[in-house]
Amino acid sequence: MSANVNAPKPTHPITPAVLEALAISRRGCEELLPEAEWQAKLARSAATGVPLRIKFGLDPTAPDLHLGHTVVFTKMRQLQDLGHTVIPLIGDFTSMIGDPSGRNSTRPPLTREQIDANASTYFDQLRLVLDVDRAEVRRNSEWSDPLGARGMIQLAAKYTVARMMERDDFAKRFAAGTPISVHEFLYPLMQGYDSVALKSDLELGGTDQKFNLLMGRHLQIEAGQEPQCILTMPLLEGTDGVDKMSKSKNNYVGITEPANSMFAKVMSISDELMWRWYTLLSWRSVDEIAALKAEVEAGRNPKDAKVMLAKEITARFHSAAAADAAEQDFINRARFGVPDEIAEVALSGAPLSIGSLLKQAGLAPSTSEALRLVAQGGVRIDGAVVSDKALKVGAGSFVVQVGKRKFARVVLSAG
Repeated sequence: MSANVNAPKPTHPITPAVLEALAISRRGCEELLPEAEWQAKLARSAATGVPLRIKFGLDPTAPDLHLGHTVVFTKMRQLQDLGHTVIPLIGDFTSMIGDPSGRNSTRPPLTREQIDANASTYFDQLRLVLDVDRAEVRRNSEWSDPLGARGMIQLAAKYTVARMMERDDFAKRFAAGTPISVHEFLYPLMQGYDSVALKSDLELGGTDQKFNLLMGRHLQIEAGQEPQCILTMPLLEGTDGVDKMSKSKNNYVGITEPANSMFAKVMSISDELMWRWYTLLSWRSVDEIAALKAEVEAGRNPKDAKVMLAKEITARFHSAAAADAAEQDFINRARFGVPDEIAEVALSGAPLSIGSLLKQAGLAPSTSEALRLVAQGGVRIDGAVVSDKALKVGAGSFVVQVGKRKFARVVLSAG
């Protein structure tokens, strides 16, 4: 990309509030580039009172959203709460091109009717995370349609085919002999031109969008503007903790699914994955999460933290009352099928590894067998499947189930 001669000069004081805003910006992100420029923009905004313009492009190709989609929305909400202007940009023009990012074949374009229907559904769901009434909602057809053939050719002249082929997915398709349509080269150019039209200070996107985000910087510099910074967010692992959240992998939590199902799915994730979800999805502060994690490491039952996360997410997409009801439903389901009389086992040494707990409670003949049962999904604590073989169980009282018939009420103390 071109040398950055238009970057903001760090002439404004770096106050504690600016550093806090920078920390909020960086929370959970994959990359923030260039970070020094973003800090300078934050400092200028704090000193002048002029909010920064933060852009996120939406190509409404899949209107049914899951928690993985909301990672970027959550970041936008954090920046919106700092007082900046967030711009959800409906890519109605670019959706008629089709985004080749991460695709190994040409992505079919959408019709105007499909775009309008999907955008309506998208925004109904986006309102659950973002304060849309305080946002600047735009459509890129506003400036892309008037561009015309002359403007499109002039725009295409600002980038070379060689640079375009540096993009990983284009290079792979070319090497494999898979066709690349000329119109696909226009997609990153048009996304970059959106940044020029909006005079954006920051563009958010997934890690798979980095090339397109950097294109915005390049074209802004070409236009004599101060270039945007870019912030990429990671792809959220699904409930299995292995693959990125996806409907095709059946490891997703849909944001419109019933409250009881949403709560139970969050409760099913591993303790390790729970902390990553806290970072990327929770509206709790970094300090609050760190304090909660310290409590768990000191012996508090991690299930308490997971219940808090499940209730927070369920309340966000439903209501606090629905989250409370979902928690009670989960408790009732956990008790369902548990015999009235089960052995009570008192153990000490919390936090205790799951393998040791199962062996000491008489639910598995050996630690290795216990871990095999965990790997097979045959172990539950208070109804929630244990999927993390490295799980350390904190102090508390809970029902442990192995298979369909082995139960024990374990009272685990730290002593």
